[in-house]
Amino acid sequence: MGVTLICPNLGCGRIIVVPDSARGQIVRCAHCNQPFLVPNGAGVPEPASTPPDEDGNGSSRKSR
Repeated sequence: MGVTLICPNLGCGRIIVVPDSARGQIVRCAHCNQPFLVPNGAGVPEPASTPPDEDGNGSSRKSR
């Protein structure tokens, strides 16, 4: 499928697609030649869960 990245060079900022096999490796932007590391991670981090409030229901709203 590939990994979609944004070039970290603030003067470039182009969208780059690299193969999955490039994870954890240094690649160069095809437009500005800026080298950067392709993240090795599993993708988008999960949102933090809301801790339960006094009722134990996880809602941050207080009932009146």
